[in-house]
Amino acid sequence: MIRVLVADDHAAIRAGLVMILDGAEDITVVGEAGDGATAVQMARNLRPDVVLMDIRMPNMDGIAATRELTQDAVCDVVVLTTFDLDEYVHGALRAGAAGFLLKSVEAVRLVESVRLVAAGDGVIEPSVTRRLLRTFAAAVPKPVSTPAGLDLLTEREREVLVCLGEGLSNHEIGKRLFIGETTVKTHVSRVLTKLDLRSRVQAAILAQEAGLISDTA
Repeated sequence: MIRVLVADDHAAIRAGLVMILDGAEDITVVGEAGDGATAVQMARNLRPDVVLMDIRMPNMDGIAATRELTQDAVCDVVVLTTFDLDEYVHGALRAGAAGFLLKSVEAVRLVESVRLVAAGDGVIEPSVTRRLLRTFAAAVPKPVSTPAGLDLLTEREREVLVCLGEGLSNHEIGKRLFIGETTVKTHVSRVLTKLDLRSRVQAAILAQEAGLISDTA
């Protein structure tokens, strides 16, 4: 069973998310939190596989809560937001979130996203994936030097990093590079380790910032 903690300050939204997730045979909701501080405390105690994290919450916002949980490798975090491109989402990705979804996400997509993140993949709202990464990369100065660890990557790992920068899923990366998804997961793990990153989304941002992605990608 995939264990999920739902964090949102609106009780009605929490109830809807719980109903959707508990309806899946392989997912169970282990707790609900109405603010970021409570979410962090409950996650440390309950050790869920995934936390669905709202951004705007009292006491501690979702970005700060995400940072605490990912820094200590407590669990993976998927941010749920009303906004597809704003500073809160950017901050959440910087904090190590495994991805983000809009609150308008369809139930089937939400359930599948939880499964993907629990399996080590990342999720970003499909309609804004490339737009988000490009906007984020354009908002920061280009590095004057090669990011630490980039020269440690093998040619194949560098190809995988480029694919991450384009917002591709493990399945899509496998198809492009003609390798199996298990092999893709291994390469992604090695890329994250060598670059000292906490999530594939952070790797995607680094690829954009480092200029590895062409404007036509």
